[in-house]
Formats: sequence, C-alpha cells, structure tokens
Amino acid sequence: MTDQLTNCASDNDALEKETMRRVIWRILPFLIVSYLVSIIDRGNIGMAALQMNQDLGLSKAAFGFASSLYFVAYFIFEVPSNLAMQRVGARLWLPRIMISWGLVSMCMALVQDTTSLYIVRFLLGAAEAGFFPGVVLYLTWWIPSRYRARIIASFMVAIPLANFIGSPLSGLILTLDGWLGLRGWHLLFIIEGLPAVLLGIAAFFVLRDRPHQAAWLSDRQKAWLENTLESERQQQKHIGHISTWKLLKHRQIWLMALIYAGASSAGTTLSVWSPQLLKSFHLDNLTTGLLNAIPYGLASVLMIVWGRSSDRTNERRWHTALTLFMIAAGVFAAFINLSLPATIIILSTILVGAYSAKGPFWALASGWLSSTSAAAGLAAIGAIANLIGGAVMVNAYGIIDERTGSHTLAMLPLAALCLAGGIAVLAMGRRYSRPASQEKQVSH
Repeated sequence: MTDQLTNCASDNDALEKETMRRVIWRILPFLIVSYLVSIIDRGNIGMAALQMNQDLGLSKAAFGFASSLYFVAYFIFEVPSNLAMQRVGARLWLPRIMISWGLVSMCMALVQDTTSLYIVRFLLGAAEAGFFPGVVLYLTWWIPSRYRARIIASFMVAIPLANFIGSPLSGLILTLDGWLGLRGWHLLFIIEGLPAVLLGIAAFFVLRDRPHQAAWLSDRQKAWLENTLESERQQQKHIGHISTWKLLKHRQIWLMALIYAGASSAGTTLSVWSPQLLKSFHLDNLTTGLLNAIPYGLASVLMIVWGRSSDRTNERRWHTALTLFMIAAGVFAAFINLSLPATIIILSTILVGAYSAKGPFWALASGWLSSTSAAAGLAAIGAIANLIGGAVMVNAYGIIDERTGSHTLAMLPLAALCLAGGIAVLAMGRRYSRPASQEKQVSH
C-alpha cells in the first residue's frame, strides 16, 4: 500500500513538472518579448528627449508633464480594459492592445509641437492600458499560485531588460540622424514601434484563453491544470466577490496600490529621467545609452533571484518591504557623492530594488483576490500605482529639478513614498502575508 502511494505521488509530481514545463515554455517567452517591446515603447521618450526636447523647445517641466500623460490615460482606461479582456478573452484583447500601442508609438514621430506631443502621449497610454494587468490576469488562468512569484518576476524581467537593450539601441538609432531626411528621434519611434504591431498579429495565433483549449497539452495535463486552478479559485480569499465599485473603494486595494507605487515610481521616473541625468556628465548620446543600460542589466538578473527566493520560502511581505527600503537607501546615498561611477552605483541600487519588488508583490496581491475580483482588482492596483508613479512622481521630478537644478533633491519624494510603502506592507501583519489558504511550498 505504501509503495502504491509512493508511486502515485511520484506520478503526480512528474505530471505536474511536465505540465508546468510545457505551459511556461509555451506562453512565457512570448509574453516576455511582448512586454519588453511595451516597455521600450513607453520609455523611449527618455532617450528621444536628448534630441527632441531641443527641437520642440520643451522645458523640463513640460517634458515631465508630457511623459506623465501616458500614465494618466493608463489610469483611466486600465480597469475597463481588464474587464473587457475578462469578457472577450486574452486571445482577442491582448493583440488589440499590442497593435494599437504600436501604431500610436510610431505616430510619436509625427509630433510637431508641445500640444501634439501631449495628445499622442496620452493616446499611447490609452492604447496600451490594460496590457500588464491583462497579462497578470492571464497568468492566473494558467499558473498555479505556488509558481507565480517566479513566473511574474520572469515576465517582469522584461522591464529592466527592455532598458538594458533599449537604451543603447536608442542611442545607436539617434546616431542615424538625417537618414531618409528624418531626425534621429523620428527614426527611434518608427523603428521601435513596428515590432508591437507584428507581435500583436502573432499573438492571435500563439495565445489560447484557457488550458482546455491548448492542443499542446495532453488530456491528463489539461485535467491536472484545470483541477488545480479550480481548487485555488474555491479557496477563501481576503477580498472575495464584491462589485467593481465597492472593490475600487476597498481599503486593501488602496493599501496595495500605495505599496506598489514606490517600486513603480522608481522604475518609471528613472526610465524617463536617468538618460538626462547621465547626459549631464557631458557624455555623447551613444555613451549615455550604454551606461544607462548597466543598472538595468544588474536588475534583470537579481529580480529573478529575488522572485525565486520568495517562492522558495513562500514569503512575500518581507521580500517586498526590503526592496522598497533599498530604493530609499539608494536615494539618500545620492547626497554623499554624485560622481559618474557613484551615480551608476546609486542608479543600480534603486533599480535593483524597484524591479526585485515586482515578483513578490504581485504574487502577494493576486493571492488576496478571488477569481471574480481579480480582473478589476489587479488593474485597479496597477492603475492607482501608475498614476502616483507615472503622473505625480515624474512631474514632481521635472519641477523640482527645473527649480533647484538638483537631480538628488528631485528624487526625495520617491524615497518618502518607498519608505511609506515599506512600512505599510510590514504593518499589515502576518495575516496578510499569504493568501487565506496557505500556499504549498515548492522545493527547488
């Protein structure tokens, strides 16, 4: 009898491993590449600014406002977008998002003045709204909770990786200034916007909405995955089924948004402003792009390590809080020395913290929400955090930098937000550190 139980457990373990291997390798690489292109297209305005700001006569405050409009639109349309995806399915909705943002991103090359820049930047946010929370929701349809921190961290490695690749790529494209009679920043938006359109077309053929539609899984694998996910959906959650309006007013949603806003703000603010910070050391555009890639390369590796650590220990709260404190420490360190090497170290510290927070945090957040609340809840958390980080903090940085001439002082609000978020996630206590039903630990 014991041998039978042992063999049965071994067979189930083998079934689980093979199923998850197929699922991960089938959907994750495509989603990572798509998100990488998304981050390049939303953040390349930072490198374009090295030429564009002078051509359009933009002040630092005006550039900060233009950059922030993306996140204002994202905030407005993120929840409706995720609700639409829940209704029509990811196979139709995610390609729609990708093709839309790719076309609008290419239209950034057409802006002629401050007003047209404001309009197109807002439209870019509206077009892309819902892609990230849509993917997080999509992963809850495919990935059991005990795998989510490492999977989300792997997916979100696209953010630092996009800047690691995108910064030198954008710097190189800027050197093509004059090719076909176009300015370098025109070429940058056209060349970097096209892949989103092509990936959007491919997404319709690559993605499937639910495991039972996957021809590349066996019947046993489909049954195991569907049963596992359904069992998790039946478990009690901290935030159960409530109306969308009540959900948006829920105290825990706003608390989670505050916690995530620190990490979101750090990544967003530096993606927009760090090229100009490095450029202030009198570097050329290509060197600026290459040096700007260093912190993102480090963050790409360490966020995976941190996500695996969170899954291995089944701990989310401290893994989130420590990264937020790391961001604040990096900002305060900037008051000591702002030589070029020290600046790169400080940027690396801040960005490693910002991106390492994402895997543990989203595993924590998705574990709180019932399946019926996940679409609106995840989108609301991201929308509020992006509004704080992308609209408020990016604007604040530009205004403070313009008035004081100090990049360090401009980052102080970021440090305060991260400290508040770190304290908030620790103050939540142990009863919020995991989903209501304990997750099974996974040995590595």
